[in-house]
Amino acid sequence: MNLGINTYTYMWSIGFKGAAPQRPLTAIGLLEKARELDVKVVQVGPNLPLDRLSDAELEQFVLQAGDWGIELELGTRGIEEPHLRAQVDLARRIGATLLRTIPEVAGQTPDVTAIPGLLRPVLPVLEAAGVRLGLENGKIPAVELRDVMAQVASPYVGVILDTVNSLAVPEGWRHVTETLAPYANCLHLKEFIVQRAWHMMGFTVEGRPAGKGQLDVPWLLETLRAGGAPRYNVILELWPPEQKALEDTIALEHAWAVESIGYLRQYIKD
Repeated sequence: MNLGINTYTYMWSIGFKGAAPQRPLTAIGLLEKARELDVKVVQVGPNLPLDRLSDAELEQFVLQAGDWGIELELGTRGIEEPHLRAQVDLARRIGATLLRTIPEVAGQTPDVTAIPGLLRPVLPVLEAAGVRLGLENGKIPAVELRDVMAQVASPYVGVILDTVNSLAVPEGWRHVTETLAPYANCLHLKEFIVQRAWHMMGFTVEGRPAGKGQLDVPWLLETLRAGGAPRYNVILELWPPEQKALEDTIALEHAWAVESIGYLRQYIKD
C-alpha cells in the first residue's frame, strides 16, 4: 500500500468549465506536487487526459516520473471495448498497472446486468498487458457492483472504492466499504462532512481535509485489510468548497493537500 495523489486532488488547480485558472496545473506539475508531498503514486484522470499530450510530452512525463520514483496509474471514463483497449495500450506506454474507469456507456450508466458482458471481451487484453481494471463506485448500488465483480470473476477487474461518491445513490460509506472491500484495487480517500442547512430543511455535503470530517480512517483501512482487499494504493482526493476568488480556492486546495497527506502519514508509511 502506497500513498498518492491524483488529478482530483487538484481539480480546481487543473481547471474545468466555469473555473479556468490563469496557470493550470500540468501533468508535469502534478508530478512536482507528488514530489513535494513525498508520495509515491500519481493517478492521472480524465480531467487531465494523457492521450492529448504529444508523444514528446508523454515521454517527458513518463521519464520524469521514473526519475523521481513515482508509480503511475491511469484514469478514464467508459467501458466500451474499443475505448478500454486504447486505454490499456496507453497504460502500457506509461508503465501503469492500474486503469480506473467510470462504468458508463456513451456517457450514461448502463443496465448493471449488461456490464459483465461488456467487460469479458477485454479480459484477455488486460491479462496480456498485466493491467488491472478498476470500476469506480458512484451511481451503482454497492451490492449490485459486488455482483458484477462476482460474475466477471477475474483478478484483473476490481473496484475503485471511493468514500463519498455513493452518497449519490444514496448509500453510506461504511456499507459501501464493507460490501466492496474484497474487490478494492484502489482507495480514493475523500474526506467529507454532512451538515444540516441553516433552515433545517435539508443537508449540505462538503469536503474537508483528511482527519477533519466524518470519515473514520483507521476503521476504513482496517476494514479493507480484514476484507481481503488485494494490493491497492490510497489516493487522496479533495472537495474544497469554492471561495470568493478562484485563486483563493486553489490556495485552499493546496493547503488541504499538505494537511491531508500529513494526517494520513500516521497510518500509511509506504
